[in-house]
Amino acid sequence: MKLFVIAALLAVAAAAPSSYATPSYAPSGYAPSSYGSSGYKDNKYGGITITSQSDERNLDGSSKWSYAGSDYTTREESQVQKRLQGTSYDSYGKATYEDVLGNTNRGSSYWVSPEGQKVTLTWVADENGFQPKGDHLPVAPVHVYELPVAPVHEYEIPVAPALPYSRTGLGYGGNSYSANTYSAPSSRY
Repeated sequence: MKLFVIAALLAVAAAAPSSYATPSYAPSGYAPSSYGSSGYKDNKYGGITITSQSDERNLDGSSKWSYAGSDYTTREESQVQKRLQGTSYDSYGKATYEDVLGNTNRGSSYWVSPEGQKVTLTWVADENGFQPKGDHLPVAPVHVYELPVAPVHEYEIPVAPALPYSRTGLGYGGNSYSANTYSAPSSRY
């Protein structure tokens, strides 16, 4: 019975109206719009439409797609499945290094920046990684300099003085030992 009373109180508390106003995340000037218009007031890109589009998927896993916009923006990409060396995992998580299927992608994009600059980007993504090319991409500076060489010091390395010693043990001195015969000392038993 106590559990029922506690559950009822929690249900009433959860259903009570709150004076907390939920914040509105919609930008000012936004209104729900129909398909094809952006809904923003001063949107200079609101009239951009897709002028052409193609999408081709083949049974061998290759594909090709492209589109062009009324603002002269274009993009095209193609991919081909290729056997690559890689790591595959079985159902137990054991890794094996073998031929695996992977995609090699090629593509290009063209657009005009807000500053009026014409930008072209081409790329290849294959077993050598992602390789973009374009005039707008930054290039690492080339440093031409001579590597420093460690200084060479010419000095004599100190050597510890040699101490006189003599070898002792089997084969040295008075014991008789040769490679062919060995005369062991006589034992008393």
